[in-house]
Order: sequence, then structure tokens, then C-alpha cells
Amino acid sequence: MKKISVVIAGRHSTSICLEDEFLHELKRIALIKHKSVNELVTEIDSNKKVSNLSSAIRIYILKELKNQ
Repeated sequence: MKKISVVIAGRHSTSICLEDEFLHELKRIALIKHKSVNELVTEIDSNKKVSNLSSAIRIYILKELKNQ
């Protein structure tokens, strides 16, 4: 489990805890989409259906992997 700091929408700093495997996939997806991790997390945050950001990121990653 790793804790990383992210900036949402360029103004709100927060930290998220993700397992190494999810963090790796988050960085890989950001790279594929030509976005920074902060930009991708901002996108995930603005579209999330659950209150917990780390959970929303895991769900997003799962959906991305299923769509590949």
C-alpha cells in the first residue's frame, strides 16, 4: 500500500492510498491517455459515484482493464 499526494483541479491537495498494483495501473492509464496522474485523478473525482476517492480510482481502473 502506498500513499501518494495528488492535486485535484490544480487547487485541492489530498492524499490517496492505493495498493502498488493499482498505483502502477493508474500511472499506466495516465500515460496512455497522455495525462498526468493529477489530471486523471481530477477526472475520476469529478465523475465518481462513491464518496471515497481511493475506491473510485480502483473502480475506474477495473473498468478500464475490462474495456481493454
